[in-house]
Amino acid sequence: MKKLLIITDGKAGHENQSKAFCTALGYAFDCVRVSYPTRMHKALSYLADRIGLLWSGLFSIEQTDGFYSAVVCTGSTAFYPGKVAARRRGIPVAAILYPSGYKLNFDCVLAPGFDQPPNHPNIVSIPVNLTSTNAAFYEAGVSAFRSRYTPSRPAAALIVGGPNAIATLSADAMRHELDRFFAATEGQERWVTTSRRTPRDVEALIDGYPFDYKLIYSRDTFNPIPAFVSLCDRLFVTADSTGMISEAVTRGSAKVEIVMNLKNASSKFSRFVRDLESAHAVHVFDGTLGHASLKVDLAPAFEKARKLLKL
Repeated sequence: MKKLLIITDGKAGHENQSKAFCTALGYAFDCVRVSYPTRMHKALSYLADRIGLLWSGLFSIEQTDGFYSAVVCTGSTAFYPGKVAARRRGIPVAAILYPSGYKLNFDCVLAPGFDQPPNHPNIVSIPVNLTSTNAAFYEAGVSAFRSRYTPSRPAAALIVGGPNAIATLSADAMRHELDRFFAATEGQERWVTTSRRTPRDVEALIDGYPFDYKLIYSRDTFNPIPAFVSLCDRLFVTADSTGMISEAVTRGSAKVEIVMNLKNASSKFSRFVRDLESAHAVHVFDGTLGHASLKVDLAPAFEKARKLLKL
């Protein structure tokens, strides 16, 4: 079977997007880890790329043998090594996310629209981050969830992220959102999952509410999100969780509500939410329920990428 080579920085959010892309194109893949010894080495990669220098001595990369049809790389640490690996092999290279600071001479760039990429022949603009396109993954997730819990009526689920560079998440703010969530979803089952980034005081607050199904990540790392996406009538997602929002608007049939916790209303992440809201894919939760259920179809973008990579 033909394979693609994923150059990965080891970050799950980046590596999973590369894997999703390979799966969407119907290719198997191998992953090799890359890293820079120092920040200075990474800084030099921008200069080396600008002058067209393929300098493999700037980074460390795991060795791999075999034939690959193309290289896929996601994230700033992987962009330059991905380009070097592809050019040395004489095969195409795809960048996932916009490779800011690097030359755009990748064979294909899948760039989220909220990064406002330029209009360029090799750039494919997509409205979301890439998430798994593997139906078997979701079927397995639903099966695993049902082995733990049996739903008895339509459900509304809340996916809670946590504070990061773009968002806050305090117990006081979450109490307000939880009260509104319960008021708006009367008569439905209520499910919730926290995440690796959810603060312990927020988890303790959530634990005190009468959810029908509850996953507290600090106690149990089971992933119920594939089941939430597949089974729920409504999905509530905190705005910091761009990956989870992307999953919610590309899978299942749920109406999607965004629980806003972003710091900057003019940031690209706020633009991400606004663009999806304009497309009727999400509704910003204000205590009332919206009807946004349009799902984003990435198939045309994948086919354009396939043609650019000549796969």
